[in-house]
Amino acid sequence: MNKLLMKSFPTGSLGCNCSIIYSEESKEAIIIDPGDDEQLIMNEVHQLGLKVKLLLHTHAHFDHISCSKSVKEKTNSKLCLHKGDELLYKSLPVQRSMFGFAPAMAGKVDEWIEDGQEYSIGFENGEFKNFLQTIYTPGHTEGSCSFYTEYFDQPVLFAGDTLFQSSIGRTDLPGGDFEKIKKSIKERLYCLPDETRVITGHGAETQIYQEKKFNPFVSG
Repeated sequence: MNKLLMKSFPTGSLGCNCSIIYSEESKEAIIIDPGDDEQLIMNEVHQLGLKVKLLLHTHAHFDHISCSKSVKEKTNSKLCLHKGDELLYKSLPVQRSMFGFAPAMAGKVDEWIEDGQEYSIGFENGEFKNFLQTIYTPGHTEGSCSFYTEYFDQPVLFAGDTLFQSSIGRTDLPGGDFEKIKKSIKERLYCLPDETRVITGHGAETQIYQEKKFNPFVSG
């Protein structure tokens, strides 16, 4: 039986969690937050025999998007980002220099992500239609987004740097807003099923129930 598979792993020097969702049959794939390690990403693509369709980004900080231009070019995929992070993405060379990394140029954004936008993955006789939904969650950056699916046995949220295990994303960088991120978490994420598995932007995963009960920054 054809099904979707998912794999998440840390990439780059700051350990951005990259996630790949793909069809077992067609190998068509979506990558969420390619991060900052092109070789690692491309090794995964080649080993799994993937046909990458989209590169979705939770936001435009350099550790989540530095290798997106090169991965896009090597896979002929589309680079997708919320327009709220357009200026942040264009400042990629400056971002990298600020943190002591060699400059890298930002690539062209092919599609601006919108709140509620849904994504599909195709296979030979059909598609997994609209299985992944965008949730606009500003606060860490102006254009921060999360992605949610109920396809798997347990609902999954790809939260980027909005929600962490017992923490939230920092708001002291350009585009950050503490009140906005709290509102995004309380009104957009804590309404998801308690059992939702949360793939965070860095570090260990968590669950919505656990964060509603124990997160010291935003209680449920």
